[in-house]
Amino acid sequence: MIRRIPTTFEDFQACSRRRLPRFLYDYYAGGSGRERTLAANRADWDEVRLRQRVLVDVEAIDTAVTLGGEDYSMPLALAPIGLGGMAARRGELQALAASEQAGVPFTLSTVGICGLEELAAAAGRPFWFQLYMIRDRGVVEAVIDQAWAAGCRTLVFTVDLPMPGPRHRDTRNGMAVPGARARLLKLGQVLARPGWLWNVPLRGGPMSLGTMNLHVPAASDPDSFRKWIDTQFDPRVTWDDVDWLRKKWQGRLLLKGILDREDASRAVDAGVDGIVVSNHGGRQLEGADSTAHKLPGIARAVGERAEVLVDGGIRGGIDVYRALALGANGVLIGRAWVWALAGGGRPGLERMLGNIREELRLAMALTGVKRIADIGPDCLDTE
Repeated sequence: MIRRIPTTFEDFQACSRRRLPRFLYDYYAGGSGRERTLAANRADWDEVRLRQRVLVDVEAIDTAVTLGGEDYSMPLALAPIGLGGMAARRGELQALAASEQAGVPFTLSTVGICGLEELAAAAGRPFWFQLYMIRDRGVVEAVIDQAWAAGCRTLVFTVDLPMPGPRHRDTRNGMAVPGARARLLKLGQVLARPGWLWNVPLRGGPMSLGTMNLHVPAASDPDSFRKWIDTQFDPRVTWDDVDWLRKKWQGRLLLKGILDREDASRAVDAGVDGIVVSNHGGRQLEGADSTAHKLPGIARAVGERAEVLVDGGIRGGIDVYRALALGANGVLIGRAWVWALAGGGRPGLERMLGNIREELRLAMALTGVKRIADIGPDCLDTE
């Protein structure tokens, strides 16, 4: 049977569901609680209406943009995904290659499968690095020094995870549960996906957390590392830690997980270069508002002083356009790149990124704008 060529977010997600073990698919797909915030992230972008314009010369459209002083093909970056490298063989390495081919930045997670040195050896230009604050500040210093040595000049500090939200899918699948029963449950799900087992863990090992291996011996054992996470992710992080990090990090600093105008203003006052309006993809506070709703107010509050990026529910070029019209300088995509990589490998991710750029270009044409800088509130249909 010849399957259709996956093209959209939903196409690649369906492919991923067939290829990934259940616990891993649900880990990527799931949100916290009853997943209402997860659903709102998606639904609320669809409520943003665009203003169609006609009889405008739109032959020469340019989707290029400058973010953080670097030139990119479009206002989009690949977001950090914990365990993203399990979506495909050496997944983060493939995602980096696809992002460079597409001319957009890739962000490596602290808890990615591939490490900083592995990506640095393959990178053709600087990639971004995402940081979680942990109790041992010595480890934090060593990691950011490691990131700098690897060529990273943009640090994305995630601030909305003082402790993990309630993710019921992970519990059901044994992902966040220790013991023999949970291990057997995950083993059964792995054996039900022999293609993934052969291609990813067996041919693409080691399945450890590359960057953290130098600092945490337990990083090579999932259950032990989970216990380490429970004790080391620091719920005491405050604005003092942002000040400390700002002094330590020489490059561009973004705070990811801002959902409040007051927090956004305080972040800019602390000297960060930009913020990411985010509710962690609906994976933390169930009942939090969607990023589409929160973005305009935050952009009005700090958009003149810092770059404003947004994530959560972005599915294609139309959503990128909507985010820009609401005040963002750019977007991050997370699940989208994971589904494309898991469902179609590096070619699939390259195709998805190309499709996003083309959809953005067509949206610009049909709304009568030629440059990214021309996209603003006037492009929205508010009647």
